[in-house]
Amino acid sequence: MGEVWIRTLGNGLVRADKVTEITSTRGSLHEDQGYSLKVIVDGKSHALIDNSNLQGTLAERLEYARHLEDALLLAIDEARDNEASVVISYEPERERWSVAPVTVLTGRLPEAVG
Repeated sequence: MGEVWIRTLGNGLVRADKVTEITSTRGSLHEDQGYSLKVIVDGKSHALIDNSNLQGTLAERLEYARHLEDALLLAIDEARDNEASVVISYEPERERWSVAPVTVLTGRLPEAVG
């Protein structure tokens, strides 16, 4: 089984199996709009989404963020079934998570076995 990585907002990568918590908060830029979604790895917070454009009450925005948390958990579960190592990324224009093989992102072909 390959490893599962999650791309952070700053284009870093964290290992999905090291995530201890997924959390959502109000947007970092404005208190009255947006939300932010982060994962916690080894006690350190890593931002995955910081959307300052979403309108609505705080409860509505956090409910939307919880929907994305659930979608991330499903993406992680599905990615674990892959033989190859994969990266999960958030696509803001489509408002969804996508999974791509690491080889597609690095441009390297897997090494031959045998």
